[in-house]
Amino acid sequence: MKRTAFFISDGTGITAEALGNSLLAQFGSIQFNKVTLPYIDTIEKAVEAVDIIDQAGKTDGQRPIVFDTVVDEATREIISTSTAYKIDVFSAFLKPLELELGSHSSYSVGKSHSINEVNKYMDRIESVNFAIDNDDGARTQHYDKADIILTGVSRCGKTPSCLYMALQFGIRAANYPLTDNDLTQTTLPEVLEPFRNKLFGLTIDPFQLASIRHERRPNSRYASLDQCEDEVRIVERMFRKQKLAHINTTHFSIEEIATRIIAQMGLKRRIG
Repeated sequence: MKRTAFFISDGTGITAEALGNSLLAQFGSIQFNKVTLPYIDTIEKAVEAVDIIDQAGKTDGQRPIVFDTVVDEATREIISTSTAYKIDVFSAFLKPLELELGSHSSYSVGKSHSINEVNKYMDRIESVNFAIDNDDGARTQHYDKADIILTGVSRCGKTPSCLYMALQFGIRAANYPLTDNDLTQTTLPEVLEPFRNKLFGLTIDPFQLASIRHERRPNSRYASLDQCEDEVRIVERMFRKQKLAHINTTHFSIEEIATRIIAQMGLKRRIG
């Protein structure tokens, strides 16, 4: 079965996507063609959106699913004329909250993703810059300013995990790759030793690691299964001997990796 799912908003569409994707993920037997329509903030755009939605329904032979976070009531009414099954996020949740809180919603477009708190916004920017500047052991002299330092073999998920923690939670995350020189011993690299309390290890299944590396350097020693198995075995032994907290990233998304690290290390989120 194939269905088209629309995420519609008069802002970025991020909220509609987040909620919609979480719900649709529960239906693994259905193939969804996902379409985001952001900034539907005029009647004219809403009419165009309805045409797109209805055409998708005719093509699929099934009515589309619409996740809608449009604030303006007149625009929402236009979208509701489509043939889709519509999940109106704001009307479903804001009205009950207004009753419970005894207060009216501001009904402001893009409120959750706008720059409302300058300090938090700057924390996000500074954390992302920190992750980029301290990627792959580039500036170990800044490790004293890090909230967390991820370490592990090349291509085990360190960089995307650091960037995700920075962007979503304002955490200053650095990462240090364990290279051939580091893997000749079971002790921590000298540069990491002073920051033991900030270290968190990532490991990965050797078969998956070989597949990931093959995309980068096909048919190289770097991507060979033997090399990957050796590196993973040595690194995991190092983590155990040094009693470093670590996780295997093989079956986790970046979001799950980051959240598990934050929870296990007790990191304080600056934003989010």
